[in-house]
Amino acid sequence: MAKASTDTDLCKGCRLCVGICPKHAITALDTVNKKGYKIISVDQGLCIGCGLCYKICTDNVFTVE
Repeated sequence: MAKASTDTDLCKGCRLCVGICPKHAITALDTVNKKGYKIISVDQGLCIGCGLCYKICTDNVFTVE
């Protein structure tokens, strides 16, 4: 089954992916990346690989395999 993986160094903390995930597999974290933006995390146990996060992300943070 496909799952979403992330490159959080590219994340700008917009959180659009958090709101669009139908399984609530994406969580906003207080951790910041090298650019100083708060990042997200994907719970692989909840992710169904639908690709909505990939489609909404303008920063190419997601890969769905």
